[in-house]
Amino acid sequence: MDLIFKNGTLVFAEGSYKADLAVTGEKITAIGENLAPGPLTSIVDATGKLILPGGIDAHTHLKLADGPLGGTRAAACGGTTTVFDFAAQLHGEKILDRLNYHRNFCDKDVCIDYAIHMAVTDISNDLINGMDDCITNGVTSFKAYMVYDGWNLDDTAIFTMLEKSVKIGALIEVHSESKPLLDILTVKYLKEAPHSTFSHYLSRPEVVESEAVARVIRLAKAANAPVYIAHLTTDDALESITKARDEGWPVFSETCPQYLHFTSEVYRRPDARNFICSPSMKREESRQAIWRGLKRRDIDIVASDHSSYKQAEKDVSVNNFTMIPMGCPGVETRYPYILAQANTGVMSFSRAVELCATNPAKIFGCDDRKGSLSVGKDADIVVYDPQLDFTVHNDNMHGNNDQRRYGRESLSKDTLWKHTAGES
Repeated sequence: MDLIFKNGTLVFAEGSYKADLAVTGEKITAIGENLAPGPLTSIVDATGKLILPGGIDAHTHLKLADGPLGGTRAAACGGTTTVFDFAAQLHGEKILDRLNYHRNFCDKDVCIDYAIHMAVTDISNDLINGMDDCITNGVTSFKAYMVYDGWNLDDTAIFTMLEKSVKIGALIEVHSESKPLLDILTVKYLKEAPHSTFSHYLSRPEVVESEAVARVIRLAKAANAPVYIAHLTTDDALESITKARDEGWPVFSETCPQYLHFTSEVYRRPDARNFICSPSMKREESRQAIWRGLKRRDIDIVASDHSSYKQAEKDVSVNNFTMIPMGCPGVETRYPYILAQANTGVMSFSRAVELCATNPAKIFGCDDRKGSLSVGKDADIVVYDPQLDFTVHNDNMHGNNDQRRYGRESLSKDTLWKHTAGES
């Protein structure tokens, strides 16, 4: 044994109990009471603390201001030990070529484990068959965008991907916003209030998401395929998911801390540009509905959708709300934010672990190595002190960007110590 965590409370999705946990090399090798150290074993006294599996962030975009090093360093400092990053195919490009390019981009700089979701933007000329090659190379999931000119796929393409996913054992994720509605509303508010950041919400209200989610679920049913709804924000969209799940359809979904914490009212603030992201924050009614979805277990994962920019990039256009870059940082604060909710009684710590570690591992196919504290799994371990106060502000974050959402926001309690498999 190289390392023993002693006297802590181990937290699992199913519950928790007090025990010691031993690590040898990069693996968990024993769990039990009063584990005896060897002569060279290091001891971490976890008395009064929780021992958690390292977080898995299922939704990041590292190829922005942070880059692989800054993004994964920030993740590690927030207790996240694995990220799933997106690689987006270019038009006319083989999907496998983009996968290999993104791996080369990440490999030289990442400081934690990572995996890749492939975003497919072009299935013409048999390019869709590149999905098979990606499966062979370890990818389990593919993303379809319904918006963004040049990236968006129509219903035919999404249905084709869903049918393909059934044949190859993949999961299709969808950024579900209605492009026709979005385009109409964007033109409307560019005419009426182009300078107003609140127009970002008005152009992306609840119906833009709820119409698209309902449509995606119908396509998945027609293809008899599982489907994953990314970054859920809306009460009506949640109702569509709940209905489908109650009928037995395999519809998975994620939300993000920003949609649990903020509402569309942030777009009236002087610093509103820092909250411009896609989808937009929604009304208070939707925020409360998303919390109910977590409690009802109709939402499976809390991810960050980490998309960071420099403050200067966010500030570049204040006269046209559509020109403000869409995205916010979050990979470092996601796990601490959800743990803080558990610490205040909003949910159990087991549910926090399930949302932030166990479910991502199960849904995206790495639960043989990650997502829970089990003998034989990777020693991705976080020690959490429920008595340690922590306040988020720019100076104590670890990414390369200088743009934050939370200002000086108390997370109540935070990670104290973490061990990542392979760490010396």
